[in-house]
Amino acid sequence: MRISDHERDAMDLRTTPVHLGLGSRANPVEGFTWDPEVLQAYSAAVAADGAEGRMVMMFDGDGPGDHWESHPAGDELVVCLSGSVTVTRDIDGVRDRVLLGPGEATINPAGVWHAVDMEGPTSLLSITATLGTEHRPRTGPRPTERVGTPGPQEAP
Repeated sequence: MRISDHERDAMDLRTTPVHLGLGSRANPVEGFTWDPEVLQAYSAAVAADGAEGRMVMMFDGDGPGDHWESHPAGDELVVCLSGSVTVTRDIDGVRDRVLLGPGEATINPAGVWHAVDMEGPTSLLSITATLGTEHRPRTGPRPTERVGTPGPQEAP
């Protein structure tokens, strides 16, 4: 994983997300994967941006998501580019569902657990405050149950 200074050629946001940082910087994140070691390297490389850093990425998929996630450092914008997606939020134990079609968006508030289910082939764009992001499998404890995870001020 490497944060590039600039990218002059076209890039695919499905494989090369862009980190938006302090000073209105936009830097491609080359070699990004969801591997824990890569995520840790990404977090270390952008740590100076703190809670203001954002990741811009596209996702293609089909079917239910396998995890809940929460972004304690800030809100997340989710935009449906094609297909259909249901975003489910768990707010104090109450499920809130938002159905999105092409061109529609929703905001997942900071700290709210949410899951994404794609209804057939779907493409999404997300802009996410990644500092302190947590993931939990869809099975197991309710997503609102805290299990000693660090907040944004405590994250590495």
